[in-house]
Amino acid sequence: MDEFLILSLPPMVIASLAAVACALPGNFLVLSRRAMLGDAMSHVVLPGIVVAFLLTGSGNGWVMGAGALAAAGLSALLIEVVTRRARMEPGAAMAVVFTAMFALGVVLLEMTGTSGIHLDVEHALYGNLETLIWLPGPPPELARLALIAAGLALALRLVWRPLVLATFDPVFAQTMGIPVAWLRAGLTAATALAAVAAFQAVGSILTISMLICPAAAARLLTTRLPMQVAVSLGFAVASAVLGYVLAGYAPLWLGLPYTVSASGMIATVSGLMLVGAALTASHRARARL
Repeated sequence: MDEFLILSLPPMVIASLAAVACALPGNFLVLSRRAMLGDAMSHVVLPGIVVAFLLTGSGNGWVMGAGALAAAGLSALLIEVVTRRARMEPGAAMAVVFTAMFALGVVLLEMTGTSGIHLDVEHALYGNLETLIWLPGPPPELARLALIAAGLALALRLVWRPLVLATFDPVFAQTMGIPVAWLRAGLTAATALAAVAAFQAVGSILTISMLICPAAAARLLTTRLPMQVAVSLGFAVASAVLGYVLAGYAPLWLGLPYTVSASGMIATVSGLMLVGAALTASHRARARL
C-alpha cells in the first residue's frame, strides 16, 4: 500500500496538472458551444508529433510538443477555411478536419519507424501515465505540465473580463471595442496548448474527457462563472486522483486477472461525475417546479 502510494504520487500529480490545464479553457469552450474544438485538438496533435520525429529524428518532449502545436495551429486554420469556403457548420468542419488528421497520424505511425520512440496507436490513445514514476528523478512531464497549467491560469486571469463578455455576448463585446476574434483565436491556442501538453502524458482519451467533462459538470451545478471554474478544477483533480487509485486497486478488489488503463479509468470517473451532476441538476429543477 505505501509503496503503491509512493510510486503513484508523480502520475497522480501529472494527471491532476493535465486535468487542470484542460479544464481551464474547457469552461469557455462549453460556454461558447465550441466543445467539439477540444475533441478536435486532442486528435490533430498526433500527426504533428509523428512528423516532428521524422523531420528531426529526436524524441525530445519539446521537439514533439512543437510539432504537435504546429499541427494544432494548422487544424485551427483548416477548420476556419472549411467553415468559410464550404459554408459548413463549424461543428461539422471540426469533425471533418480532426478525423482526417487523426487518421493521417495513425497511418504515419503504422508506416514509419516511430515505434522506436515508444509511440504507437495504443500510446496515442491511453498515454504512458503508469510509467511516469519518480525514478531516478522527476519525469519531465511534471515540470512541463506545471508550467503550462500556471501559464494558462495567469493568462485567464489577465483577460478574464473581456473574455467573459465576448463569450456571453460577442456582438455587444464587438461594439465595446473588445477584439472578439483575437480572443477566440487565443482560446483556440490555449486549448491547443493544453491538449498538446496533456496528450504526450495521458493520451487523447483523457485529454478529451478533461477538456469537457469537468466544465460541463460544473456548469450543471452553478450559474456563477467564477464558481463554475472553481468547481470544474475540483472535479478535474478529484477524477484524476480517484481514477488513478481505482485503476490500481479495482482489479484486485474484483479479483480480475488483468490491469486497467489509468487514463481510461480517470476518463470514466470524470464521465460518471458528469452523469451525477446531470442527475443532481435534474432533481433540483424538479424541486423548483
